[in-house]
Amino acid sequence: MNTYKSAGVDKEEGYKTVDKIKKAVGETHNSNVLNNLGSFGAFYEIGGYKNPVLVSGTDGVGTKLKIALDTKRYDSIGIDCFAMCANDIVCHGAKPLFFLDYLACGKLDADVAAEIVLGMVEACKDNQCALIGGETAEMPGMYNPGDYDVAGFCVGIVEKDQIIDGSKIKKGDKIIALPSSGFHSNGFSLVRKVFPDFNEEFEGKPIHETLLVPTRLYYQSIQKLMNEMDIHGIAHITGGGLYENIPRIIADGLCASIDTKEIKIPSIMLELEKRGGIARDEMYGTFNMGVGMVVVLDEADAQKALELLPDAYLVGEITENSDKIVLR
Repeated sequence: MNTYKSAGVDKEEGYKTVDKIKKAVGETHNSNVLNNLGSFGAFYEIGGYKNPVLVSGTDGVGTKLKIALDTKRYDSIGIDCFAMCANDIVCHGAKPLFFLDYLACGKLDADVAAEIVLGMVEACKDNQCALIGGETAEMPGMYNPGDYDVAGFCVGIVEKDQIIDGSKIKKGDKIIALPSSGFHSNGFSLVRKVFPDFNEEFEGKPIHETLLVPTRLYYQSIQKLMNEMDIHGIAHITGGGLYENIPRIIADGLCASIDTKEIKIPSIMLELEKRGGIARDEMYGTFNMGVGMVVVLDEADAQKALELLPDAYLVGEITENSDKIVLR
């Protein structure tokens, strides 16, 4: 007799996954979350805002996931998934409210799924964000056993008159770089091509340990600045690198003039560039090059920002130019 399990879907493994994550997920909830896991929809009550605007973002981990799967290191992938969504909405001054995940696989392993979701829980706690729901889809025939894909969706909130969208950026503003923790979750198709052996040694440890360092979370850093000064613009440096992401917040006629001599490029990226024979422009157009986020501020606030964020540094200024970004 045919059953769902004989077709490759094990519902019991799904129940085990929920059991493994339920308590930890509940720890991300606050009084605004009105129900628990298991409902058809998740409820989040909004209060305390005068003219609230919801800001949303969705993303995945890309082929960085392949390294995690091949090395059976799943603890950082959930952090990556959350960070790629939350860092985007933080660019607009939004506070992350809640997060939902989508996990697809060929054959569900409750231990693996739980490890991925527990990474999301850790990241949500860092951002005071509630993980209020998700979906685990076991799809034999679509994915091979052992394969997983991960995506997420984050919703944040900001007062309408506090939205950061780059419209305040003006000539003379300073550009502050917030360091990345590595490649984050972009460019890994090229990374995997240049570094096919994930267990080779790099700087005294298997290279996959360096490649799988999770994407840095920027909410707390941005909040420190927002509490003290007016931020004119924020850019999350993801796919497309500095060349594609900074111009997204620059108005016509203005230019982000970046001094590349100030950029602190991680050693793993220099190794990739050297071993892969990759042109520097290609590197800047693909990877974050050690700059995970840039913040544009009035010149008068730049020094205060550097004092608040000790690892941040000045990387450029806003000038007038027909090109929205110049790397010099």
